[in-house]
Amino acid sequence: MGAPIFHNFSSAPTHVAPFSHAVECDGWIQLTGQMPTDPDDDSKPLADGVAAQTRRVMDNLIIVLEGLGLGLEHVLSCRVFITDFKRDYEEMNDVYKSYFLADRLPARTCVGVTGLAKDALVEIDMIARRPD
Repeated sequence: MGAPIFHNFSSAPTHVAPFSHAVECDGWIQLTGQMPTDPDDDSKPLADGVAAQTRRVMDNLIIVLEGLGLGLEHVLSCRVFITDFKRDYEEMNDVYKSYFLADRLPARTCVGVTGLAKDALVEIDMIARRPD
């Protein structure tokens, strides 16, 4: 196994905890869960509603993927964390699925949680793989 590479990108949102934006090893990449923060100004209030927050989270993940020279087509798996599962699940799904081709959806886990950093409604992380 090769040595891990710890990636951080100035274009990506400011860290809300001690982590790297992504860690890569042997072509496998774990992207840290992204929050719905504005990558240009993390002091701005979070967008209202799970749909707007899901769009911001997905756009933030795309920033990290692009920093790696990758895109959503390289994503194999996602984990979604939402704070109000019953209320927000369907609306989050509508936004989430709009980012992927219908026949190329990543594997996914979605769980309800009691809270997220910055009082966000949603957080998503990803596993991606570099093409050979």
